[in-house]
Amino acid sequence: MSTTFPAFSLPGTDGRTWTAKDFKGRLTVLYCYPKDNTPGCTTESCDFRDAQAELTAAGAQVLGLSPDSLKSHQGFIAKQSLNFPLLADEEHALSEALGVWVEKSMYGRTYMGIERSTFLIGPTGKILQEWRKVKVPGHVAEVLAAVKAAK
Repeated sequence: MSTTFPAFSLPGTDGRTWTAKDFKGRLTVLYCYPKDNTPGCTTESCDFRDAQAELTAAGAQVLGLSPDSLKSHQGFIAKQSLNFPLLADEEHALSEALGVWVEKSMYGRTYMGIERSTFLIGPTGKILQEWRKVKVPGHVAEVLAAVKAAK
């Protein structure tokens, strides 16, 4: 892998505007999820919340990304006690650049949405590892192992 992470500028729930430069100098875990307050996304976000101390100790910052608004994200953070920022990709610019904005299908209806994916970005801004079509159970443990191995 070793593709450079794409340039972007997105608002975060911490009041900052995040760019790829914010990933320099440390490991970053960016997980992309379809929608706030839905069962799989809530489980995945809470798993990252619960592993936050270990991920931080291993030298990684965690960020979530979905097409939801900052207001939706702030409610999600409050409801689930999330301890890391969420980025609002309402125009799907970063999702499209990463190739995670895809056609999906549910109950015979097709629509565009985020394919659950996670990226491990190294201190130089290169993507060290990516997980596509993520299945939530056990995923955060895999990410944590990869962060520890990349340290």
